[in-house]
Amino acid sequence: MKKNNLINFLKRFFIVIILFSFFVFISALSYVNAVSENIADSVFRLHVIANSDSEEDQNLKYKVRDSILEYMNSISSNCSSKEEVIKLAYEYEDEFYKIAKQVINENGYDYEVNIRIGNFDFPTKTYGDISLPAGYYDALRIEIGEAKGQNWWCVMFPPLCFVDVTSGVVPDESKEIMQENLDDEEYTLISDDESTDIKFKFSLIEFFKGITLANK
Repeated sequence: MKKNNLINFLKRFFIVIILFSFFVFISALSYVNAVSENIADSVFRLHVIANSDSEEDQNLKYKVRDSILEYMNSISSNCSSKEEVIKLAYEYEDEFYKIAKQVINENGYDYEVNIRIGNFDFPTKTYGDISLPAGYYDALRIEIGEAKGQNWWCVMFPPLCFVDVTSGVVPDESKEIMQENLDDEEYTLISDDESTDIKFKFSLIEFFKGITLANK
């Protein structure tokens, strides 16, 4: 009788453990999806992909990037929302192509350029002291030639794009705009916060989004 009671107790114990683990998993997944989607909904990214990883192609990528950024900044300086920036991106899509193509030709190359505006998957990216978790983001993507080289990215809204990434610090004005579009915890997650709790939550997002992206 005692043996049967012990077996029944262990069965119930393991069922409780399994149910609790399942609850924790579902709760964590819901948290990750909610936070990731809200972060993604708040930004519009610029993504420039080089023809190859050769030094020449990488240098060309940066020249295209600089020209696109200069033009985009000139037409979007008064934009106050992501929707406005995306609308401009569609309106001036042909201009982006012309600018990129001109830079390429002026530097002695005949690569084709593919301009795409859509929702794309990104791995974890750090830009200055801002990190964005892996996930799907709206972006303006500029593919140079075969687009098989290393890429460069930034956030066009809120305006985090700046040419000199070596400074490692995003302008305060840009951070303020991002803070206005995110709640306190979401902003803390993507900023350079060294607390153990924040690092754990960011790692949690990375883990679950990695699983999600791998299954798509």
